[in-house]
Amino acid sequence: MIPTLNGINKAFESKARLGIMSVLMVNESVDFSTLKSLLSLTDGNLASHTRALEELGYIQCEKRFIGRKPNTSFSITKAGSQAFKEHLKALEDFIKNTSA
Repeated sequence: MIPTLNGINKAFESKARLGIMSVLMVNESVDFSTLKSLLSLTDGNLASHTRALEELGYIQCEKRFIGRKPNTSFSITKAGSQAFKEHLKALEDFIKNTSA
C-alpha cells in the first residue's frame, strides 16, 4: 500500500506557520517581537502568516499597550491546537508507513 498524506493540513505547510504553531503549542502566549526573533522572520512575513492563521481561527491576537508602547501577542485557540495535533499525527503516520 502506498502511504498517503491524508490529514496533512495545508495551513501548516509553510515553515513559518509550522514554527508559529509549534511555539504557541508550548507557550500560553508569545508577543510579536519574541516570535519574530525565535523564528528569524521579518515583520511583514510574520504579520502575513499570523494573519492567515488568525483568519482560520487557529490563533488569536491581542493588542494592548504596555505603558505607552503597543504590544501584540498571540495565543493558540482550541481549534488551532486540535488542528495542529491532527497535522502532527498525520505526519507521524506517514513517516511510520514509509519506513522499510
